Amino acid sequence: MALAVGCGLLTLLGLMFIPELGDALTTWASFLAAMALLVGVVNLLSVHMRRLLKGNAYSGLLVISILAIFALALTDFFELTTGGVSTAFGLVQAPLEAAMASLLVFFLLFAGFRLFRRQRNGWSVLFIVTATVILLGSTLLPEALSGIFGQASRFLSDVFVGGGMRGLLIGISIGTIAVALRVLTGSARPYDK
Repeated sequence: MALAVGCGLLTLLGLMFIPELGDALTTWASFLAAMALLVGVVNLLSVHMRRLLKGNAYSGLLVISILAIFALALTDFFELTTGGVSTAFGLVQAPLEAAMASLLVFFLLFAGFRLFRRQRNGWSVLFIVTATVILLGSTLLPEALSGIFGQASRFLSDVFVGGGMRGLLIGISIGTIAVALRVLTGSARPYDK
């Protein structure tokens, strides 16, 4: 408990009163985060190497992917290539994001139609209309329709989604402050006791 209180007070001093201490803490945090990432990657690699030896082919694919990205990072580091990791990230991440977004839209509209079939009230109609406007606002449509749906989609996103996001962020902030105060005062109990 004393260690947690000491670290919390040291961080508070670094952020509020001693900027040099804050810079040193930021450097330490970056180093610790890099080491934690390295330990996580090594652990992931060792777990999947064991699974690969047991005959799991998908673990082999993951091991090959990790080694390929590591090789690309080395070629970028030694300036044999430029942007290899970011190119590979873009070629993998962008299609995955598009696939996840399309699945989300499909299930959102499917859930809306199921809701409308079970409960025919104003809220279900509002849900379907809003989901449809957001969907049509983010797709490629002819110029006349694209402007109308794009403006409506931006309005819905800015006003209603923005308000919901602010509420969520305020709740997360209050919860984080409450947990931080419990840890700093030592009133948080570990799960094993």
